[in-house]
Amino acid sequence: MGRLNFLKAALASAVVLGAMAATAAFAQDKPVVGLITKTEGNPFFVKMREGAQAKADELGLELRTFAGEFDGDNESQIAAIESLIAAGAKGFAIVPSDSSAIVPTIQQARDAGLLVIVLDTPLDPIDAADATFATDNFKAGELIGQWAKGTLGDAAANAKIAFLDLAVNQPTVDYLRDQGFMQGFGIDIKDPKRYGDEDDPRICGHEMSAGSEEGGRTAMETLLQKCEDINVVYTINEPAAAGGWEALKAVGKDDGSVLVVSIDGGCPGVENVKSGVIGATSQQYPLLMASMALEAIKKFADTGEKPAPTPGLEFFDTGATLITDKPVEGVESIDTAKGMELCWG
Repeated sequence: MGRLNFLKAALASAVVLGAMAATAAFAQDKPVVGLITKTEGNPFFVKMREGAQAKADELGLELRTFAGEFDGDNESQIAAIESLIAAGAKGFAIVPSDSSAIVPTIQQARDAGLLVIVLDTPLDPIDAADATFATDNFKAGELIGQWAKGTLGDAAANAKIAFLDLAVNQPTVDYLRDQGFMQGFGIDIKDPKRYGDEDDPRICGHEMSAGSEEGGRTAMETLLQKCEDINVVYTINEPAAAGGWEALKAVGKDDGSVLVVSIDGGCPGVENVKSGVIGATSQQYPLLMASMALEAIKKFADTGEKPAPTPGLEFFDTGATLITDKPVEGVESIDTAKGMELCWG
């Protein structure tokens, strides 16, 4: 190779290497942030990841996502937090699987300088995180309880109610939704942080669904063995409601004699309200939760400022709306046509 060609080749290589180095440096300059959800497949968490990724791309953040193997998988969430600490992340948003057990690891992250924002399921205690962006889960439950009571009218006094709850460890989202429903329906709440201690004879029982369709079906089958005359079913979420409905259908109780209520507001759930599988659901907004969390972490990284809660509350309320095609007087709601415009999944 001639000297001139050699110099040209060397110069070209230097340009390429310089461009590669600049690209690598640019990538390293992106602040690392995280999103940790309970599971991968639930449409609620899928929408969260979509919202978080879109906002991360918009803000120039490097988003790393993690999820547990199952609802209640605290160990996987601990490992995810440790990974983000080691990566020098600026902060992360998390939907905790265990509201209490994760708190020591959350504190480790905060001690390391990361901003921790909890989504959907508040920690116990709630101030163990820097901020919480969530639906008012108690209010969401209360709305469907009020609707069920209003729909039954005088018959509510003799209702037979099945509860398809989430998990035996009763994370905050679980007991808040459950007890919100009870208050809305007119059932006396005992321990405000536990369910299952009530003495109201209208309660047939509580069974765990893991928030899944299969779990909802099994839980409903168990409760039907205890109470054949169930006429109201509270469900932690819409997949559990769909499974519970299949169990009701199998014993001929898909004839309109059982009211099923739920919470989430995903598109499949709203479709089930439209078709009559679910009587009413409280819609919440996971994409909004996640995108707002990423904005807050970016602001914290730039200015050190932490987000503030909604005035009068301990968290930032991202809203809940009752969806039904059979409105009840005194209970504000929207119909399924509007619910489909706002749904996710």
